[in-house]
Amino acid sequence: MEINFKEYLMVIKKRWWLIVIVVFICTFLTSMYTSSNYVPIYQASTKLIVNKTFEQDQLGTEQIDYGAIGVNMALINTYKEIIKTPAIMDKVVQRYPDLRVSTDQLISIVNVTNLNDTQVMSIVVRHFSHERAVAIANAVSDVFQTEIPHIMKVDNITILNRAKVQDNPTPVNQKSNQYIILGFFASMAATIGIILLLDALDDTLKTDEDIREVFGLSTLAYIPKAKYGKMKLKRKNKLRKNDEDISYAKTIY
Repeated sequence: MEINFKEYLMVIKKRWWLIVIVVFICTFLTSMYTSSNYVPIYQASTKLIVNKTFEQDQLGTEQIDYGAIGVNMALINTYKEIIKTPAIMDKVVQRYPDLRVSTDQLISIVNVTNLNDTQVMSIVVRHFSHERAVAIANAVSDVFQTEIPHIMKVDNITILNRAKVQDNPTPVNQKSNQYIILGFFASMAATIGIILLLDALDDTLKTDEDIREVFGLSTLAYIPKAKYGKMKLKRKNKLRKNDEDISYAKTIY
């Protein structure tokens, strides 16, 4: 079956207004839904270092203990798991009731990362409030620093920098127009598909080719469809012309 793209374009062109209306409505509703459901998420982080890497020689001079460096780096993975346990989070909830978060909520919003081949690790917190994210990050760091000597029997955690409240924080989830663009193209494709489907289901005879195909007869003539506006304009011009002729005749008389 031969596909006539020109006919398809004519069908689409005939109902272009329907495409514009549907696409506009769908895009507008998608934009409203995206804007109303957008919630910014802010991130705050603190950095800690596992830094007990010095030992004293026979003269009492401190030197770097390279063996301790390797041990401390190996301990970071253990510390990452300890931070996200009730042993730390319960203490945070007890000592900082103004945070108004539960232990399970803390575990879900706190993430611990470390830089490869370093003794530095970061406590990262994401929250809907920038100020609350900063407060939680600092609270978890403080509690971890004070509790790790009781848990691991070592005191090798130092806070490098604390989270600070920024004047104009930037959300980590920037507002995206992805759904608006998808809604635009999806509504356009769906409307065009519906228009073509309606045209395919329409079995009325529209052209002389349709008549020849159905009845096997040739057409001698056809009456074009007259638009009401043009007919009204022609009638008005005719009446005006008749009035002018009558006025001219009276003048001659």
